[in-house]
Order: sequence, then structure tokens, then C-alpha cells
Amino acid sequence: MKFDRNTVIGFVILAALFFGYFFFTNKQQNEYQKEKNIELAAQKQREDSIARLHNPKDDSIKQVKDSAIKIARESSLHGADTGTEQITRVKTDLFTIAFTNKGGQPKWIELNNFKNKDSGFVKLAASAFDRISYKIKLGTETAETGDLFFSAPAITKDGDNTIVSFTLPFDSLSAIGITHQFIVKKNDYMIDFDVQLNGADKLLNQGNMNLSWQYEAAQQESAISFEKQNTQVGYIENGDFDYHTIGRRDSVTFTKPVNWIGIRQRFFNGFLIAKDHFSSGSIGWTVPPDEKQIIVQARTQMQVPVSASGKVGFSLFYGPADHNTLKKYDLGLSKLINLGQGMYAFVRPLNRFVILPVWDTIKGFVANYGIVIALLTLFIRLLISPLTYKSYLSGAKMKALRPEIAKLKEKHGGDQQAMSVDQMKLFREAGVNPLGGCIPALFQIPIFFALYSFFSASVDLRGADFLWAKDLSAFDDVIKFGFNIPLLGSHLSLFTITAVLTSLLISIYSMSMTPDQSNPVLKYMPYIFPIFLLFIFNNLPSALTWYYTVSNIVTLILQYIIQNYIIDHDKILAKIEENRKKPKTKSKWQERMEQMQEQQKKMKEMQQKGKR
Repeated sequence: MKFDRNTVIGFVILAALFFGYFFFTNKQQNEYQKEKNIELAAQKQREDSIARLHNPKDDSIKQVKDSAIKIARESSLHGADTGTEQITRVKTDLFTIAFTNKGGQPKWIELNNFKNKDSGFVKLAASAFDRISYKIKLGTETAETGDLFFSAPAITKDGDNTIVSFTLPFDSLSAIGITHQFIVKKNDYMIDFDVQLNGADKLLNQGNMNLSWQYEAAQQESAISFEKQNTQVGYIENGDFDYHTIGRRDSVTFTKPVNWIGIRQRFFNGFLIAKDHFSSGSIGWTVPPDEKQIIVQARTQMQVPVSASGKVGFSLFYGPADHNTLKKYDLGLSKLINLGQGMYAFVRPLNRFVILPVWDTIKGFVANYGIVIALLTLFIRLLISPLTYKSYLSGAKMKALRPEIAKLKEKHGGDQQAMSVDQMKLFREAGVNPLGGCIPALFQIPIFFALYSFFSASVDLRGADFLWAKDLSAFDDVIKFGFNIPLLGSHLSLFTITAVLTSLLISIYSMSMTPDQSNPVLKYMPYIFPIFLLFIFNNLPSALTWYYTVSNIVTLILQYIIQNYIIDHDKILAKIEENRKKPKTKSKWQERMEQMQEQQKKMKEMQQKGKR
């Protein structure tokens, strides 16, 4: 890429977009921090309330026990309110799920193929906060199924599927009953969850199930702040997908049919899916302080119409936030994966239809993800090679015009207006496109943002090591300061250093091949910009800085080969002379530019005459 004046302008635009993006991100972080501080006070108040509820000295606990006794007496639950919790485990190739008879629901899900930050297996929905429950009528009282003890589960096999069934022990003479049936499939993260309500008209109010789903996303990555920034609540309401980053708001109310609700904490998902639909409901969430090592706690209250048969169908998904895994269900779940969202949604098609297919193809025969990234980089550079060649050709033409540009500078001295007018005429006569050098730089902007989204969301990179980086999905912190440096952090990423140094080498090489710049901003920007990258890249995933390093190395190699072995400078000079002999037609843009320059020149001359 030749750094003629317009190439440098391309760098200025690129820098402005970079800083605009990260300024916007930093602003979001500040807003998130304010929201978090407000939430801390509210969270403490809730915790104090819960503590009072569980205080054995509190008179309210006696009232709860008295109410439970009354419920048991009126509904003949046969001890379902005072049973003993039993855990039943079912293991597949993908996960181990533990079921509890308390509420007849999952207790936790352990993913067999993913390690947590403490080298154990990742567990989802594994806290006391997590539960699935709904209200039922028991005589004149109500109870939550999540507080009741179902009978020991019946476990059966249906081919490769394991069926786990829980039954609530009502009196056989009451003609009512509740069964929770879970179908665990081989090689599938999706779990079927069917509820059979016999006597639904007696158990529910107005034929609606008021389902409560509480989900806690525990910290799984080393950098909790980055994990929170990449955690979202998503849903499909009335056929339309929408999402919210957890730090920007704290609740959503649904007034139209909802297909599913999900929480994505960067690399892992929890989804509650209605096989028919939820008629209405709401979800609210809180963001605990970082020291609790909890990303978000979400509380969902959804209404489900119950048919005369009394059967209600759900699905549960606890697993990786993998686009291909979620895409196969054809439910729109993959839309929650950040391949480009919000103001950067324009890069999502690039990720879906170019980056992701190429990535999947390469990783099919290459095991090391660092090499996969390098090969992906080569593919991208090959894709934009026609533009790259045109950029270098434009640079070679600018180099050929250096002697004539130098003469113009000598002729006009410090008169920049006159210099610009004659320089534009020179470019037009020689057939040189002054914007040719900056087009590839501008074209790489969407590629960069596409890969930023892709590398931040790709679960493939989680825990993948390469060279000195232990995890390509996070920054490599080989150099640790032990203290925090403003704008930089408490570490220095080696891949960031390689990205900065290779960018600096490109600037030095390119500026040595282009005309001298009289404008100090344009002259020194190519050297200053790589230094800015140090602060921009230091906290980004090392996969992205490794990509940038490889891309820069390819640029240096291409620059040297094309300039010295492919482009014939004598032919370029001959072509320029040939272009000068041809009749010229001005584009409207050129006409406007020249008119503006002529007007500025005349205004300057008038000002000088006035001073005299």
C-alpha cells in the first residue's frame, strides 16, 4: 500500500473510524458501570431481604411453615412439601446433566468438552438461583412446583435417547396429577421438556401456566469485564429477533407471542423455548459486582396457554454459543451470536457468507487455530489482491511523478493553493487517480470489524493456544506490570507489539517510496498511527492481533515483490506520456474541485492585495 497523500488520508479516515468505534465502546462501558453501581445498591437491598427470610429467628419463617402444612393438608400431597432432594445424573458425549426431584428439573449441566477458568468442566445453570417453576392451585392456596418434591424419576431408553420422568405424588382420588418428562438426546445440546397436567383446570388459573425461569450465568472467562460486555439477552417476539446487552437496560416486557428467550454470555448460552409459544411475559436481570464472579442473574416470568389435553411443550438449551450448532435448529437461535450487531450489523453478511464458511473449511484439515487464522488471512488478502495491485500501481505512478511534483513545489514555494491546483492538473494529464492508494485501506475497515466480531464470538478460539498465547480468544498477557497504566492496562500483549512493529515497518517503507509531504499532519500520521494501535489492540483477543500481524507481513512482502519485480517503471513513464497526449475530459468531481481551488486562490490574492 503506497502512502501518497491520498493513502495517508485513507489512514486518517481509518484512524478516525477506529477511534470512533473504541470511543463508542468506552462510552458504553462507562454507562454500564453507572448502571452497575445503581444495581449494586438494589442488589444489596434484595440480599438483605433474602437474609431476613432465611433467618430462623424471623417470625416469617414460622408463617411459611404453617402455610406449607396447610397446603399439604388441603391438597393431600403426601409429603411433597417436606421430601428429601435426590440427584439423578445422565451422561452423553456432550454433557452430563444432573436432575433433582425438587421441582422435577435440571440441577446443573456440565459440558464435557469445555474447561472453565479453574481447569474444571464448565457448568451451566448450577447455582441455587437457577430453577424452573410455575404456580399451581392447591385448594384455597397456591404453591410453586420448584419448592415441591417429586417422586424418584423413572428412567427409560428410546433408542439413543434417555427419558427422565418425574411425577408429583397427588392423592390418587383427586383426579389431578403433574408429570415432568425430559428427553436427553445423543450428541445434542437441546433437551425436550414436556409437562403433563391432569386436571389443568383445577391446577391453573384461567388455563394459563405462569412459568418462572431463573438463570444465573457464572463467570467462565479470565476477564470478567470483557465477558460482561459480550453478554446479551435475546428473544424472538412476534417473529422478530431482538437483543439487549446487559449493561444498557435491565428488563423487557412482552405483549406479543414469544418463541424463545436466551442469555448468551460470550461463549455459552441458556435458552428457554416454547414449542408453541409464550403468550406474554417479562424478563428482568441484574448484574452483580465483579467480585461475586457472576455475569448476570435473569428472572423470566412467562405465560403459556394450556390446551384441554393439559400438555405443554418446552425445550431447554444449555451449551456453547456456536453458530453452526444453533443454526441447525432453525429457530433463529444463532441470531444471538454476535457476528455483527447494532451499528456494525453491516459486517454480519460478510461473516456469515464469507469468513465463517472459509473458517470451517480450513479448520477441517488444520488442527492449530493460529495456523487457521494465518491461512484465513492469506485468503482475505488474495480476495482483495486486485485492489491491492491497483494501490501499488497508483503508488508507482506517484513515484514516477515525484520529479515534476518537486518542480511544482519549487515554483510555488509556500503557496499551497496554487500548488494544489497545478498538482490536480498534473494528475489528470498523467492519468493518475489520486484516490487509488487509499481504496484498499478503506476496504479493509469492514474486514477488520467483521473479524473483531468473529474472533470475539468464536467458541473455537476459547482455550486455543498458539506460540506464547495460551488463549487466542483473550489477550496474551506475557508481559505483566503488576500495576495499571491508564489506557493500556496492567499488561502488554506480545501480539500487539508485533502488530505495531509491522505496521511501523510498512509506514517507514512506504513513506520512503513516496513524495515528501509539506503538511506535517499528513507527513507524520503514518508513523503516529501504529503507536495508537498499541493502546487500541492491547486488550483485544490475541487472535485479532495475530491476524493483523500476519496481514502486515503479507503487505510488506507484496510491496517489495510488486514494486521491484512486477511493476515496470519504464512502462509506467511511457504510459503517463501517452496519457498526456490524449484529449482530457473532466469529471464533475474534478470540475468542482478545480473551481473551489481557483476560488480559494483568487480570495487569497485579493487578501494579499488588501494588505498592500
